[in-house]
Amino acid sequence: MIQKADLLNCSKRIAPYIHRTPVLTSRLLNQLVDAELYFKCENFQRVGAFKMRGAANAVLQLSDEQKSRGVVTHSSGNFAQALALAAKYADIKAYIVMPSTAPLVKKEAVKGYGGQVIECEPTVIAREAMAKRIEEEYAAVFIHPYDNEAVIAGQATACMELFEEQPHLDAVFTPVGGGGLISGTALAAHFYSKKCQVYGAEPEQVNDAFRSLQSGKIESNKTTDTIADGLKTNLGKINFPIIQQYVKDIHTVTEEEIIEALRLIWERMKIIVEPSSAVALAALIKQKQNFANKKVGIILSGGNIDLKALPF
Repeated sequence: MIQKADLLNCSKRIAPYIHRTPVLTSRLLNQLVDAELYFKCENFQRVGAFKMRGAANAVLQLSDEQKSRGVVTHSSGNFAQALALAAKYADIKAYIVMPSTAPLVKKEAVKGYGGQVIECEPTVIAREAMAKRIEEEYAAVFIHPYDNEAVIAGQATACMELFEEQPHLDAVFTPVGGGGLISGTALAAHFYSKKCQVYGAEPEQVNDAFRSLQSGKIESNKTTDTIADGLKTNLGKINFPIIQQYVKDIHTVTEEEIIEALRLIWERMKIIVEPSSAVALAALIKQKQNFANKKVGIILSGGNIDLKALPF
């Protein structure tokens, strides 16, 4: 189990390799939900997403022997870029398995960081099988994009930084894909806040985490039909127990609600985020009656978007 000391050590370890991202506010959005909102802008993180935190922490803890064999992962984009860059800093090889449907901008970014892209069919089974093949063929060290304690600890540091600036938050919202960000955020809230509750946000089309909390077991998605391309993965085995214990609730939103939240962030905050980031704000807007007059943090998970595929 990840302890408070693990998070503190991780924060110190990765500090030279990541950005301390800004926390922004919006008077208009505060008025819209009748609450004080604090946006942790991981769209300004290296590689454009919070994933750099976990990737850096995992790579930095490899032994010299492990580094000599390189690393491998499977990812739709953001962790792919993060691991490629972390590997570049460590001067080791990175084999990145990506679904054929991953945004071109993310594939090109991985290559730009020196990672070797191996494409596969856009299913979880295909991704895992290809990563296993690369792991066996090259003896590379597999680093899971979210089902990994070092990765989870790294993702927790975003919320830790948010608490340093806003220690009296009542709630924090994060998007939910595989569960790395929300499980890390939940641990940060558990160890560093006396009252902050953590909420997840998920597209209705890929609501496996929402259903998993209800059933008490990890559920899978029957479709991946969502604009939030970073949230199509299923929950990890390490992530789920943390979510069960420390996450208050998970809310789902429609594709239309995601697009409207995305538009609000672009137009009102004047920053670029990807649809997966907008899911958290969409969920808060949908549940705003429950958070009136509260201080609420929202982690904007990333800003890597294909500008040719904008929904507006």
